[in-house]
Amino acid sequence: QVHLVESGGDLVQAGGSLRLSCATSRDIFEISAMAWYRQAPGKQRDFVAHITPRGTTMFAESVKGRFTISRDDAKNTMYLQMNSLKPEDTATYYCHVLGSSLWGQGTQVTVSS
Repeated sequence: QVHLVESGGDLVQAGGSLRLSCATSRDIFEISAMAWYRQAPGKQRDFVAHITPRGTTMFAESVKGRFTISRDDAKNTMYLQMNSLKPEDTATYYCHVLGSSLWGQGTQVTVSS
């Protein structure tokens, strides 16, 4: 059974930074494009960013210039560095293997104003 294990969510003040991590198994990580999605209470789950095995990245317009996504192949881990956080970034953040039904359990990010 494949697991996606997220961590790094926290309560932070507006303007602050957080780094989320998502770890999975090597056989999944080395061939898969990985993504972050987020879901605020009462809203749909939205795309945030993705990264391919070759390192190509894509971001939602709402986070461009503030978030970066990276992957460490030695650790089978993907990261989401979030800077200049805003209250509207508050959500549960989910790790996802693109093209699959694999999702992490989510990690809560709360940004206070």
